[in-house]
Amino acid sequence: MTVPRSTLRLQFHRGFTFDDAAKHVEYFAALGISHVYASPITTAEPGSMHGYDTVDYTQVSAECGGEAALRRLVDKLRAHDMGLIIDTVPNHMGVGGASNAWWLDILEWGRHSAYARHFDVDWHSPDPALRGKVLLPTLGAPYGEELAAGRIALHFAADIGRFYIGYGPHVFPVCPIDYASILQSADRSDLTALAERFHGLTTQPADHPRAAEGRDMLREFVAQNGGLAIEFVLETYSPNDPVTRDRLHRLIERQHFRLAWWRTASDEVNWRRFFDISTLAGVRVERPEVFEAVHALPFRLYQEGVVDGLRIDHVDGLAEPREYCQRLRQRLTELRDSAPYVVVEKILGRGEPLRDDWPVDGTTGYDFMNDVGALLHDPAGAEPLAQTWTELTGRSPRFADEALAARRKILAENLSAELDRAARALHRIARDSLTTRDFTFTTLRRVLTELVVHFPVYRIYPQNGLRSTADNVYFDQALEGARRSLARADHVALERVNAWLGGSAEEAPAGRSGAPQQQNQNGAPPSHAGSAGRTAQTLFSQLTAPVAAKAVEDTACYRYGRLLSRNEVGSDPGEFALSVEQFHASNLERSQRFPHAMLATATHDHKRGEDVRARLAVLSEIAQDWSATLRAWSTLNAPHRRALDGKPVSSVGQDTSYDWAPGPAAEAMLYQTLVGCWPPDLQPDDEAGVKELAERVAQWQLKALREAKLQTNWLAPDEPYEAGCRDFLFDILAPQRRDGFLKELSAFAARIGRAGALNSLQQTLLRLASPGIPDLYQGTELWDFSLVDPDNRRPVDFAKREAWLAQTPPSEFLSTWHDGRVKLAVVQRVLALRAHLPELLSQSEYLPLAVRGKHASNVIAFARRHGNAWAVVVASRLAAGLLGEEGNVPMVDPAKWEDTAVEMPSDLSARALFDWLSPAAPKVDENGLLYLRDALGAMPIAVLVEDGVPRS
Repeated sequence: MTVPRSTLRLQFHRGFTFDDAAKHVEYFAALGISHVYASPITTAEPGSMHGYDTVDYTQVSAECGGEAALRRLVDKLRAHDMGLIIDTVPNHMGVGGASNAWWLDILEWGRHSAYARHFDVDWHSPDPALRGKVLLPTLGAPYGEELAAGRIALHFAADIGRFYIGYGPHVFPVCPIDYASILQSADRSDLTALAERFHGLTTQPADHPRAAEGRDMLREFVAQNGGLAIEFVLETYSPNDPVTRDRLHRLIERQHFRLAWWRTASDEVNWRRFFDISTLAGVRVERPEVFEAVHALPFRLYQEGVVDGLRIDHVDGLAEPREYCQRLRQRLTELRDSAPYVVVEKILGRGEPLRDDWPVDGTTGYDFMNDVGALLHDPAGAEPLAQTWTELTGRSPRFADEALAARRKILAENLSAELDRAARALHRIARDSLTTRDFTFTTLRRVLTELVVHFPVYRIYPQNGLRSTADNVYFDQALEGARRSLARADHVALERVNAWLGGSAEEAPAGRSGAPQQQNQNGAPPSHAGSAGRTAQTLFSQLTAPVAAKAVEDTACYRYGRLLSRNEVGSDPGEFALSVEQFHASNLERSQRFPHAMLATATHDHKRGEDVRARLAVLSEIAQDWSATLRAWSTLNAPHRRALDGKPVSSVGQDTSYDWAPGPAAEAMLYQTLVGCWPPDLQPDDEAGVKELAERVAQWQLKALREAKLQTNWLAPDEPYEAGCRDFLFDILAPQRRDGFLKELSAFAARIGRAGALNSLQQTLLRLASPGIPDLYQGTELWDFSLVDPDNRRPVDFAKREAWLAQTPPSEFLSTWHDGRVKLAVVQRVLALRAHLPELLSQSEYLPLAVRGKHASNVIAFARRHGNAWAVVVASRLAAGLLGEEGNVPMVDPAKWEDTAVEMPSDLSARALFDWLSPAAPKVDENGLLYLRDALGAMPIAVLVEDGVPRS
C-alpha cells in the first residue's frame, strides 16, 4: 500500500484548476507533502465551488480542467515522487439544475427509468398525488402563483428534440408518451404526422428506443423546417391565457414529477436528501450496478495509476457502510497489486470506535481535531464561562440542553418527511403481526421521535438485522432517554421498536409477502430479519445521522456560546477540555488500531480556522477576565443596538428585558469571533483593514444567525433583524470607534495573541508528530484566522508561502511570529523529519512521557521509537499564566520552568540529542531528567532526535 507521509487538501473549482495546482507542485514538494488530497474531481453542477454536487460520476470536471489537466498535474506530482488522493462522493448527487442526466431520466420516465433505482425514491408514497412521482420542491412560491405568473412554461430543446417544463434554470423533461397530444394540439398536418411516431408509447423500457427515434425525427424536422411550427405548439400551452394555462397544468400533472413550492420539501419530499438540502439527492450505492456506475471513474484512474487512494465522503449516509467499505476495498485490490489507501469521513463520539470490520485506514481526522482542540483548554474555565454565558443570555449553561431542543426542532421542521418515512417502515412491520397490528402510525412516530432526539452519536450499524454490543452502548442511551420522555402507555411500543431496530433476534421482523406470515407462540413474526426490518433499520440510521449533523453542528453549535473554540465539526461543546492522559490514550489507541488515519486541525468544513480556535482557547485560562470584558463591551456598545425591525434603539446598562438585535447571545458570540479572528498586525486606525474584517465577519454572522434558527433562519429569513445585526456590527467597528471599542478589541486580541500563537504551535506539532498521517488544509501553513465557509475557501497565495520557505530553524522566526513564518517553518521542518526518517513518525511505538516539577501540568511530552531511533516531542501548554504580560514572543521564559522536567526513557540517558526546531542540544541529566529550561530554551515546542542536521 502507498501510505501517504503527509497530505495537502486542495479545493478545486473553476477559479483554481488542476493546472493552477500544477504550478505549485515544487512548493508542495519543498514543504514536505507526499500526496495532494483533492476535493471531488467529478463533474459537478456548473459553477460549483466545492464539487460535492456531482452531476456526472463518469467525467472529470471540465471546469477544473478535465482529465487531461488532471493527468498533467499527476505527471508533475510523480516527477517529484508525490501522489494523489481523491475525494469520492458516493452518497448523493446534485439535482438542482439541468445537468444530471440520471435525474432527468427518472423525471422523464418515472419508475421505468433506467435510473429509477439509482436514487432513493419512495415510489409508493402514501400521498396519492405522489405515487409514482418525484416531488420537486423547487418553486420560489406556491405552484398556483408561479403558474399564473407565467414562470412555469412548456419549452422545446431543438438540439435534442425534447419537450420540457422550464422554471428559471430548471429543466423538467416531459414524458414522450405525451408528445403525441402536444404535437397534435397545433392542428397542423406536418406535426400530426410526427405525432404518429409517439402514438401508443408506454413508459416500459422496451418503448424507450422508439421514443428516442421519434425525438430524432422531431429534431431533424425542426432543423430542416425551422422552429415556427413548434412555436405554434408552445402557444397552445402558454401560461398567459387561462385556457392554455389549464392545458399546461393538466400536462404537468400527468408527468412523473410534481412541481411544488420549496417549503413543501421538509414535510413531503419522497426521496432521500443529503441532510435537508433539496438540491442533493441520495444515491443507492448499496445496489451493485449503482456502485459500479458511481465508482467507474475512480476505479479506472486507480487502475491506471493516476490515483493512489480515496477519501469517502459522508460514509454514514450510506445504507450499509460496512458492506460498502468491504466491496470498495475488494474492487480496488483487484485493480492493482498494491493495496489502496482509503479513509472515511466519519464523525465519532467520545469513546465511539471506528469499526474494526471496516477495511479502511482510518478517518479523515475530525476525531484528532477534537482531541487536540480540547487539550488546549483549561478545565478550570468551564464552569465560570458557562455561568457567565447563562447570566448574560438567559440560555442553558449545558450544551446538551441546546442539542436536545435543536434535535426536536430539526425533526419537526426540517426532516419531518424523513421521520414520516422511517415511521411508516415501522408501521408496516407492526401491521404484519397480530400482537402489534394496533400500534398506530402516530404512536410509532412519537416513539421514533424520542429515540432519535436522544440518540448520542450518528448511527448504528446492525449486522444480519441485529445490533452489536458497540451499537447498544449508544442505542441504550437513546432508549433510556425515550423512556423518560414518553408516557408509560408508549413503553410497550418502544420495546417493540427496540426489537425491530435490531435489539432482539426473537422479534426481528421478517420480509413482507402477499400471504399472512406464520406467527410464533407469542404472536410475533418468525425470528429472522427480512427486508422490512433491514429497511426500517436503514431508514432509522439514515435519519439519526442527518439529525445529528443538522441539530448539533448546524444549529446547537450556533446557539451555545460558552466558548466557541469547542463548537467545531466533530466536537462536543459539552466536553470542554481533555487531559494530557486522555490525549495520550487516544494517540495510543490510534497507533494500535488505525496508524494511518488522517490527522486534521483544519478542513474545508471547519467553522473557525485552527488558529482562531487556538487563540480562543486562551480564554479558558482567563475566564474571569473574559467574563468582565464581555460585560464591559456589552455596556459600551449598548447604544448601537437595534430593534428587531432593524431600527436604532438607545439603551444603557445590561437590560435584556426586551428583544433587540443582535440580542445577548448573538452579541456575546460576535465578540468571541472578533477576538478570535482579529489579524495579529491589524491596527484599530486601519480603516481599510477593519472594513475588510467587518465584511468577513458579517458573512459569518449572517450564516450563524440563520443556522441558529432562533430569530431568523434559512427557510424564513427575518431580513430587518438581519440588517439590524449587520448595522450593529458595522457600527461597533466604525472608524470613529478607533479610540473606543476598536482600541479595546485590538488590545485584548494582542493581550492573548502570544498565548494563542503558542497554542497554535503546540497544535501544529502534535498534528505533525502524533500517530497518523498529518493533513494540511490549503494555506494553513501560515496563520489561519478564517471563519466558516466560504471564508475558509478563499484563494491561497501559494507564491508568498513558497517565497518564505527556508532551511532556517523555526526558532529564528519566533521573534517575528506575527507574520506566521514560524508556523510555516515548523511544518516544513517536521515534515522534513518525516521524510528523512520515515518510519520514526509513522510506524513507530508511541510512548507517553511523565513530567515532574512545579509546572508539570503545563507540559505534554511523548516519544516515538522505531528500532534504535528515537524522537522526543515536548510542548508547552496552558501557558497564559507563565507567559505573563511582558515579553514579545510566544514562549515561556526558560527560567520560569524552574524544576519542571521530563522523565526520559533510560535508552536516551547517554545519547546526544538535538532539537530539530532550533540550534539547541539539551542534555539529559544523570537521573534521566530533561529540564524544560533546556529543552524549551529557544522554542515553546521541541522535537529532539539524535541526528541534528535537518534534511529538506
